[in-house]
Amino acid sequence: MPRSNHYTGVADQSDASSVQSVQAGVLLVNLGTPTAPTAKALRPYLAEFLGDARVIDYPRWLWWLILHGVILRVRPARSARAYGKIWTAQGSPLRFGSEALAAGLQAELDRQQPGTLRVALAMRYGEPSVAHTIEQLQREGVRRLLVLPLYPQYSATSTGAVIDAVADTFKTLRWPPELRFVNDYHDDARHIDALATSIEHWWVTNGRGDKLLLSFHGIPERYVRLGDPYFDQCQRTAQLLRERLHLGEDELLVSFQSRVGRESWLHPYTDTTVRQLAASGVKKLDVACPGFAVDCLETLEEIAMQNRDFFLAAGGETLRYIPALNDSAEQVRSLAALVRRHVRGWPESIA
Repeated sequence: MPRSNHYTGVADQSDASSVQSVQAGVLLVNLGTPTAPTAKALRPYLAEFLGDARVIDYPRWLWWLILHGVILRVRPARSARAYGKIWTAQGSPLRFGSEALAAGLQAELDRQQPGTLRVALAMRYGEPSVAHTIEQLQREGVRRLLVLPLYPQYSATSTGAVIDAVADTFKTLRWPPELRFVNDYHDDARHIDALATSIEHWWVTNGRGDKLLLSFHGIPERYVRLGDPYFDQCQRTAQLLRERLHLGEDELLVSFQSRVGRESWLHPYTDTTVRQLAASGVKKLDVACPGFAVDCLETLEEIAMQNRDFFLAAGGETLRYIPALNDSAEQVRSLAALVRRHVRGWPESIA
């Protein structure tokens, strides 16, 4: 679980002299979270998230009727109950986990080259918004900006949506900063090593299950047919982890979670897979979610609670969720290396 940290992603204005000296920024962007585990807080969050054409690409008039006429009348209360199961005294795990990761990355970059890169955190949906955070960075004097979406595998539904938000913000700026994006890091060697090291350390402490299941967030199959590289990148991450952990194809499996609606999504489905594994005699199943940089509703509630119950009901004995990298030293170091590589050529880059 991430360390307690309330880093806001924006520099303290009391340190104005050091702020003004920073010319380059790193903008971490995660999905977002409601401000409270209540239907009232979920309604505007879900309206923004599900109203994004990158996420649901149905004809706007039709989807508006479905979203506002049906989904936002029913889903906020159901989602609030799910969030309530994982909410802590610190608030949303995704929020404080992302803040801790941003703070850790700032500390690591400062350790390597003090005062040259400003790390900020934004959420694609909810607060702190992409627009507000970029505007704040510009007020602080940032003239070069690297955007790092916290999605290792690219999808138009996630990274593409971040690119949209950044572009929309830049349209409003009189003098926008120089801009670079990290499109994905699904096969980055340091990232793969961080994932593998995390799993190995967890096994040393907790023992190893009969099989390891990698559960990625799903997207409609139609999106892949239209050119989204997400499925292939998930499979590539899995293959590299399989090789790094020295596991066979029958020991490390891949599935896709979080499907909604009647459209066919990426297969195999996680809930179906855990039931099938239990029915086939697997007693102890380990599940990791390498598509999530920080633990959130989809890992802590959907996998560690819902799918655990599915597995047990189908005859399994225990499903153990292996936490996301969160603000671990392994993830901080791997992202710092990724940032250094992508800022090469800027005055702030490290030789």
